[in-house]
Amino acid sequence: MNSFKVSDIKPGVFFTDDVTIDKTFLLLNNEIPVSEELLKALNDWSFTEVYSEGSIGTADAAKASEIPEAGLIEITNDNEEEPSKSTIQKPDSEALKQSIENVEQQDTQNTETSRITTVLNVYNEYLNYIYAVYTRFATHKELDYEDISATVKELCFFIKDNKNYILRLDSTQDPQSKMFLINHSLRSTIIAITIGFQLRFPLSKLIELGVSCILHEIGMLQLPPQYYLADKTLSGVERKAILTHPLHSYNILKKANFPLSICLGVLDHHEREDGSGYPRHLSGGDMSLYAKIIAVACSYEAITAPRHYKDAQGSYEAMVEILKNSRKTYNESIIRALLCALSLFPIGSYVYLSDGRIGQVVDANPENPKNPIVQVLNDPTTLDDKEETITTSDTGIHIVRALNKEETEEVRNSAAEIEEMRSNKKQ
Repeated sequence: MNSFKVSDIKPGVFFTDDVTIDKTFLLLNNEIPVSEELLKALNDWSFTEVYSEGSIGTADAAKASEIPEAGLIEITNDNEEEPSKSTIQKPDSEALKQSIENVEQQDTQNTETSRITTVLNVYNEYLNYIYAVYTRFATHKELDYEDISATVKELCFFIKDNKNYILRLDSTQDPQSKMFLINHSLRSTIIAITIGFQLRFPLSKLIELGVSCILHEIGMLQLPPQYYLADKTLSGVERKAILTHPLHSYNILKKANFPLSICLGVLDHHEREDGSGYPRHLSGGDMSLYAKIIAVACSYEAITAPRHYKDAQGSYEAMVEILKNSRKTYNESIIRALLCALSLFPIGSYVYLSDGRIGQVVDANPENPKNPIVQVLNDPTTLDDKEETITTSDTGIHIVRALNKEETEEVRNSAAEIEEMRSNKKQ
């Protein structure tokens, strides 16, 4: 192992092998240039030497041409002002509670639709908040730990009270949209906090988990946006650059004085139980607990959301894929918590019942994850307003299968048409 004085390293140079600090902690992948920010962080942390099995090399012209100057994600519109601390507005939890109470007091049969609409509006408020946090960091290099923690605390209460509704919201985000990272972060956080509730985390740990998950992709802002928004196959250098984003996230939060538990959550979220992950190739016993949860939540979210290289899969297919855990990459206890919280046929999925009817899963069954609670869809020929909710079972009405993508789309379109006809009928 060769040692290199930090004072002798110049910005822009490459190492021919991975670089570590304290001979164990991975600092930088090979073929990724040393940045001024990294050198400043090393000096701030009083690290005088780094270590590598390789040597300092010079990037040739071809390699250098593959690496555009690192930029910030384009998350501000030309006509929008950069958000200051005073303009980062948190969702109004009291207004949310009042809206939901108003919906529940309505003596109408469209209460379910109204509740989902209200939850969707608040979901979008949280989305806008995270957008503002990321934009604030991109433009001012500032993160307010206390403000983010307070917002996540309210998000925990929101999820606890509205899990059965928020998990029914679909991801329609364009994977090449400037909001892609924001949407992924919020959806993953909702799943992660839901797992945390199932594991009976105290509120303090739920908040730390939520903060870590919301910010686990913040390091992507240190990379050229075309790397993670690309609709083409990445080059070897580009892929290696993407692999550094957990390190960037860690450095950003460490510099902003976030608790170590949160910093390690973002650093380890791509580590895997079998040691096949990155950036430090840790195995299960050495991984952060928050990272273990984020790993499962992010993987589930990634399967159910569209990406530029694939279509979104259904939540049932996502659950089955996670449960297989074929390479033993995920923690089994956390997978079980995901299953118990969402059920085998996850909340929001459409299913075909043994009596020939179609329904939507609206809640998990704590006694049997295989038999969730299902809201039966109304007969479209009658415009009947009454909604029947049943608990499926092995001996009674049970789920035969989940609807495929085409069937689900057809059911959703039919439901929208029925809702419109009901409204016209009441008018």
